[in-house]
Amino acid sequence: MSITAERKAALIKEYATKEGDTGSPEVQVAILTERITNLTEHFKDHKKDNHSRRGLLKLVSSRRSLLDYLKKIDEARYTKLIGSLGIRR
Repeated sequence: MSITAERKAALIKEYATKEGDTGSPEVQVAILTERITNLTEHFKDHKKDNHSRRGLLKLVSSRRSLLDYLKKIDEARYTKLIGSLGIRR
């Protein structure tokens, strides 16, 4: 269910806006999207895992807040990010 260190480093390298960037909204949204995807796959096998489902809803809410912030400050970065991650909206 969790994201591996190698995958997280690859996401940071791919979505970083500058060298050593780990806190930009793009990086945070990419990591959250990866975790959401992993949890979604988990629920295909474990339909009654409601404790993890609550965590999934918190992740989705956090990602939505970051995307709203990014859209507010720079809409071009927002559209580029959701296009590259394949997020509906």
